[in-house]
Amino acid sequence: MVDLRGRSFLTLKDFTPEEISYLLDLAAELKRKKKAGIPVDSLRGRNVALIFEKTSTRTRCSFEVAAHDLGMGATYLDPKSSQIGKKESIEDTAKVLGGMFEGIEYRGYGQEIVEELARHAGVPVWNGLTNEYHPTQMLADMLTIQECFGRLKGIRLVYMGDARYNMGNSYMIACAKMGMDFVACAPKKYFPSEELVAECQEYAKESGATITLTEDVIEGTKNADVICTDVWVSMGEPDEIWEERIHDLTPYKVTKELMDNGSEDVIFLHCLPSFHDLKTQIGEEIGKRFGLIDMEVTDEVFRDSRSKVFQEAENRMHTIKAVMAATLGA
Repeated sequence: MVDLRGRSFLTLKDFTPEEISYLLDLAAELKRKKKAGIPVDSLRGRNVALIFEKTSTRTRCSFEVAAHDLGMGATYLDPKSSQIGKKESIEDTAKVLGGMFEGIEYRGYGQEIVEELARHAGVPVWNGLTNEYHPTQMLADMLTIQECFGRLKGIRLVYMGDARYNMGNSYMIACAKMGMDFVACAPKKYFPSEELVAECQEYAKESGATITLTEDVIEGTKNADVICTDVWVSMGEPDEIWEERIHDLTPYKVTKELMDNGSEDVIFLHCLPSFHDLKTQIGEEIGKRFGLIDMEVTDEVFRDSRSKVFQEAENRMHTIKAVMAATLGA
């Protein structure tokens, strides 16, 4: 029997394959009940704090709706509302919020911040995104893959682009834990760190997964079941980086040709938001500066039936609900 009560959710490195499978099964059951209109508000009277040092659409909405469905109150602290690390230390913030709330979500910068919150809060702390890891996104993606293929083990997942940060790192960890074949397809300087690769190789020995790092887009995407990517410049990075990233990563844009190089049932995933057209302020600005009509993925692929990005986005809420329910003991 898997019991996650009182546990924080900071990185999938902290969880066994059995525990991850449990969360995915719970998420699937909570999704079924949501669709059937069956209430799951067993956490009435509890409250959670949502700290957002980086803004978000999907993560905020997922936590707020999930908390509401579970019967909880949610207090949103935006970048201007929280004094964390500015006028009040992370330790003091953790102790204050831990005395008022039953759980704390953090979305922001260094992994060390969410780790310190968890050490001092005395209640479960959930990682909504740090520079290094994005574990709630991984659960959503794993649930989506499971829904599409009926399994995780043996699935070949290819991550295109900058694999050094939270999404590339987290995909490699998730795949290594769950017996999936992970491919980072990127210029060599954008590969994950050697230290994390070595750590994931140990997980892979247990699960039967494989880890491949390649600069070859054709070889990398060959027979892929899942092709995924992310924006080329993350929140908080300076604008000057755009020119370098566009130069380096344009050969790794997800196109119809690369999708067609995958397996017969290949799907496309993206954590969103995506620069697949010019219908955003940043997209329009970058388009004018560099003469682009898209960036990390073409609009053709984004809108194709093989694209599961909106199913994936919805699954953020179901999987986050599972994490909160499991760690708070719903």
